[in-house]
Parts: sequence; C-alpha cells; structure tokens
Amino acid sequence: MRYVATIGFFDGVHLGHRFLLDNLKKTACAEGLGAAVVTFTSHPKLTLQGSSPLLLTTYEERIDRLKAVGVDEIFCFDFSVVRDMTAQEFMTLLHERCDVDLLLMGYDHRFGSDGITDLHDYQRLGAAIGMGVRQIVCADIGDVSSTKIRCALREGRVEDANRMLGYSYALIGKVVHGRGLGAQLGFPTANIDIPADKLIPRSGVYKAHVADHEAILNIGTNPTVNGDRLTIEVHLIDCHIDLYDQTISVSLLHYLREDKKFATLDELKRQIQQDIIS
Repeated sequence: MRYVATIGFFDGVHLGHRFLLDNLKKTACAEGLGAAVVTFTSHPKLTLQGSSPLLLTTYEERIDRLKAVGVDEIFCFDFSVVRDMTAQEFMTLLHERCDVDLLLMGYDHRFGSDGITDLHDYQRLGAAIGMGVRQIVCADIGDVSSTKIRCALREGRVEDANRMLGYSYALIGKVVHGRGLGAQLGFPTANIDIPADKLIPRSGVYKAHVADHEAILNIGTNPTVNGDRLTIEVHLIDCHIDLYDQTISVSLLHYLREDKKFATLDELKRQIQQDIIS
C-alpha cells in the first residue's frame, strides 16, 4: 500500500491534531491511498535540548489514541537517528522505505537539519523524488496547543484542558499499596503509580471517573498526617473493588479544592464527605 502521511509528535492527540488527522484520512480516501502518521518514540526536544516537557500522553497512550483516530499505519522513528537528516534525505526515507507518495504539512510544521522553512522548497524537493507535498490550513478551533493544555492542567483548569483535548485528561497507572489512611477514615483509596514522564496536574482534589464509576482523586502529600511525598490516590464512590496490581485510568472532570492540612482526622473526614457530594 502507498500512503499519504503527516508528521508530528502529536502529544495529547488534541483537537488541533485531530483536524489534521481528519484531513489526512479525507485526502487518503480521495487519492486512493492509505493514511499514515509519522511520529517519534520520544519528544524531539529530549534529543535537541537534553530535556522535554512532561507529556500529556505517554508513548503507549499516544499510539493508542492515534490508532483510535482510524489511520491505516503509524511509522515511528527514534528522533536521534533522523535528527541530522536534511529535509530531502528524510523525505526520501519516507518515500522509499515507508511508501509515502504524498505528504501533508500543517501551516507551521518544519523538518530537516538544513532549516528549510518555505513550503515551495519542500514541494520542489518532493517533486525531485516523486513525492507530493501539500499544506493544510488550520481550522477555526480556537487557540489549541499541547503547551496551552499543559499550562491549564498545571493551574487546575481541567475543564479548559478537556475542551482543548476533546476528551477528559486521564492519569493511567498501576495500583500500588499505600499507607492505608483512606481505609482508616472509611474512604479506601487506590494509590496509582504514574510514569515519570507524564504530566501531573495541580495538587488538589478532583472529581473524576474510573470506568463507569464516579470517583474523587487526590493529588498531594497528605499534609494532615505529615506526608512528605506526592501521592495520587483515587476513591471510588459507592463502589468497593480490589484494584491492587491492576492498571486503571482515572479521567479528571473538574478541580474541587487545594490540598491542605486539617487540624484533625475528623475534620479531614468531614471534608472528604463534602467533596463526595459536591
């Protein structure tokens, strides 16, 4: 199969990304080609600058969301391997090894170590190897970017982040054993181990969902009992399931309050009860 492809890291696979991917699929259908995404195993900034932003989606989450969009193929490269390729070398790689005949570019997308910035130069290079290059005009979907979504999450503006994502931001991880404080208070919690490269939103208490269950999520250090490390704990409302060693996905709905120290455990318990009915 020959392909029409687009290139990007696609962190979050947010509404801006999905506009581009929808156009990719429409173009593929019109041209009689498969729809392919070219992406990278790690953020390019990790190679270029030695560090990268915390991610909205881990590698596995990003690939799953790209597959869910309905593309035919995902070509994933180690950026450190291709970073020094010129634009023409990379396009030749895509054309000859990945069977890409047409490349769709977002209005601000650039690639190649030679620093090409003009669309016509990409088109000229593509024509020399038999590859078409087209630019997609950005849709009027508001000011959406992975950077703005990260900012919203760090500030606890979950509704804004979810609006830009087009879905509820999720923390996905394995349930591990904690201190058991929630169970002592009558609100058993599942402690979630989140990958180190995943962005953790602002500390505090959130309304959330786990599968079909309403939940309360706490991100914080448990200051009432002099905790000294950040934990991520979720309490399923009116549901008692043994989740230890399972991988769960917690979807954040909205921010309720900050993480704070209470004078007594009874005061904390009353606040949790209030959080549940909020």
